[in-house]
Amino acid sequence: MATDHIRYDVLARDALRGVLRRVLADAAEHGLPGEHHFFITFLSTAEGVKLSPRLLAQYPEEMTVILQHQFWDLVVTEDRFEVGLSFGGIPERLVIPFTAIKSFFDPSVQFGLQFEPSDTATDAPATNLPAAPAPSALAAPAAENQDQPAKPGEGAEVVRLDRFRKK
Repeated sequence: MATDHIRYDVLARDALRGVLRRVLADAAEHGLPGEHHFFITFLSTAEGVKLSPRLLAQYPEEMTVILQHQFWDLVVTEDRFEVGLSFGGIPERLVIPFTAIKSFFDPSVQFGLQFEPSDTATDAPATNLPAAPAPSALAAPAAENQDQPAKPGEGAEVVRLDRFRKK
């Protein structure tokens, strides 16, 4: 077999990450349209990932976040995205490089992307950040306030995609 000097695999992977970057940038600027929402799985110890020590202890290998109703301050740059989510009523700021992402799925339209670990997503320890202070409006998880409608920023849920796979 001939040697691929052009590295089509790397070009294709980077192009697909560009799709993910664009979708997140549009969501950051305009919000999520219609019923769209995203499941994003990433390596929690990849280079550049920033999680609180509490989340890193809970998810030492990989983590899946859902961007739907309860996230805030989504910022997308060329190489990463940052987002605020609440875990058990405690607000957290996550920084996730695109190279750390393993999969992206939008169940509203059954669209997904799967990524192989890139050369820069190593098993280097994630940067540990202190947990953000809990503002009073975010102090209780959404599950404890079921009699009230959820407010933005309450009760994000972390799940593993295996929960949704047919067995």
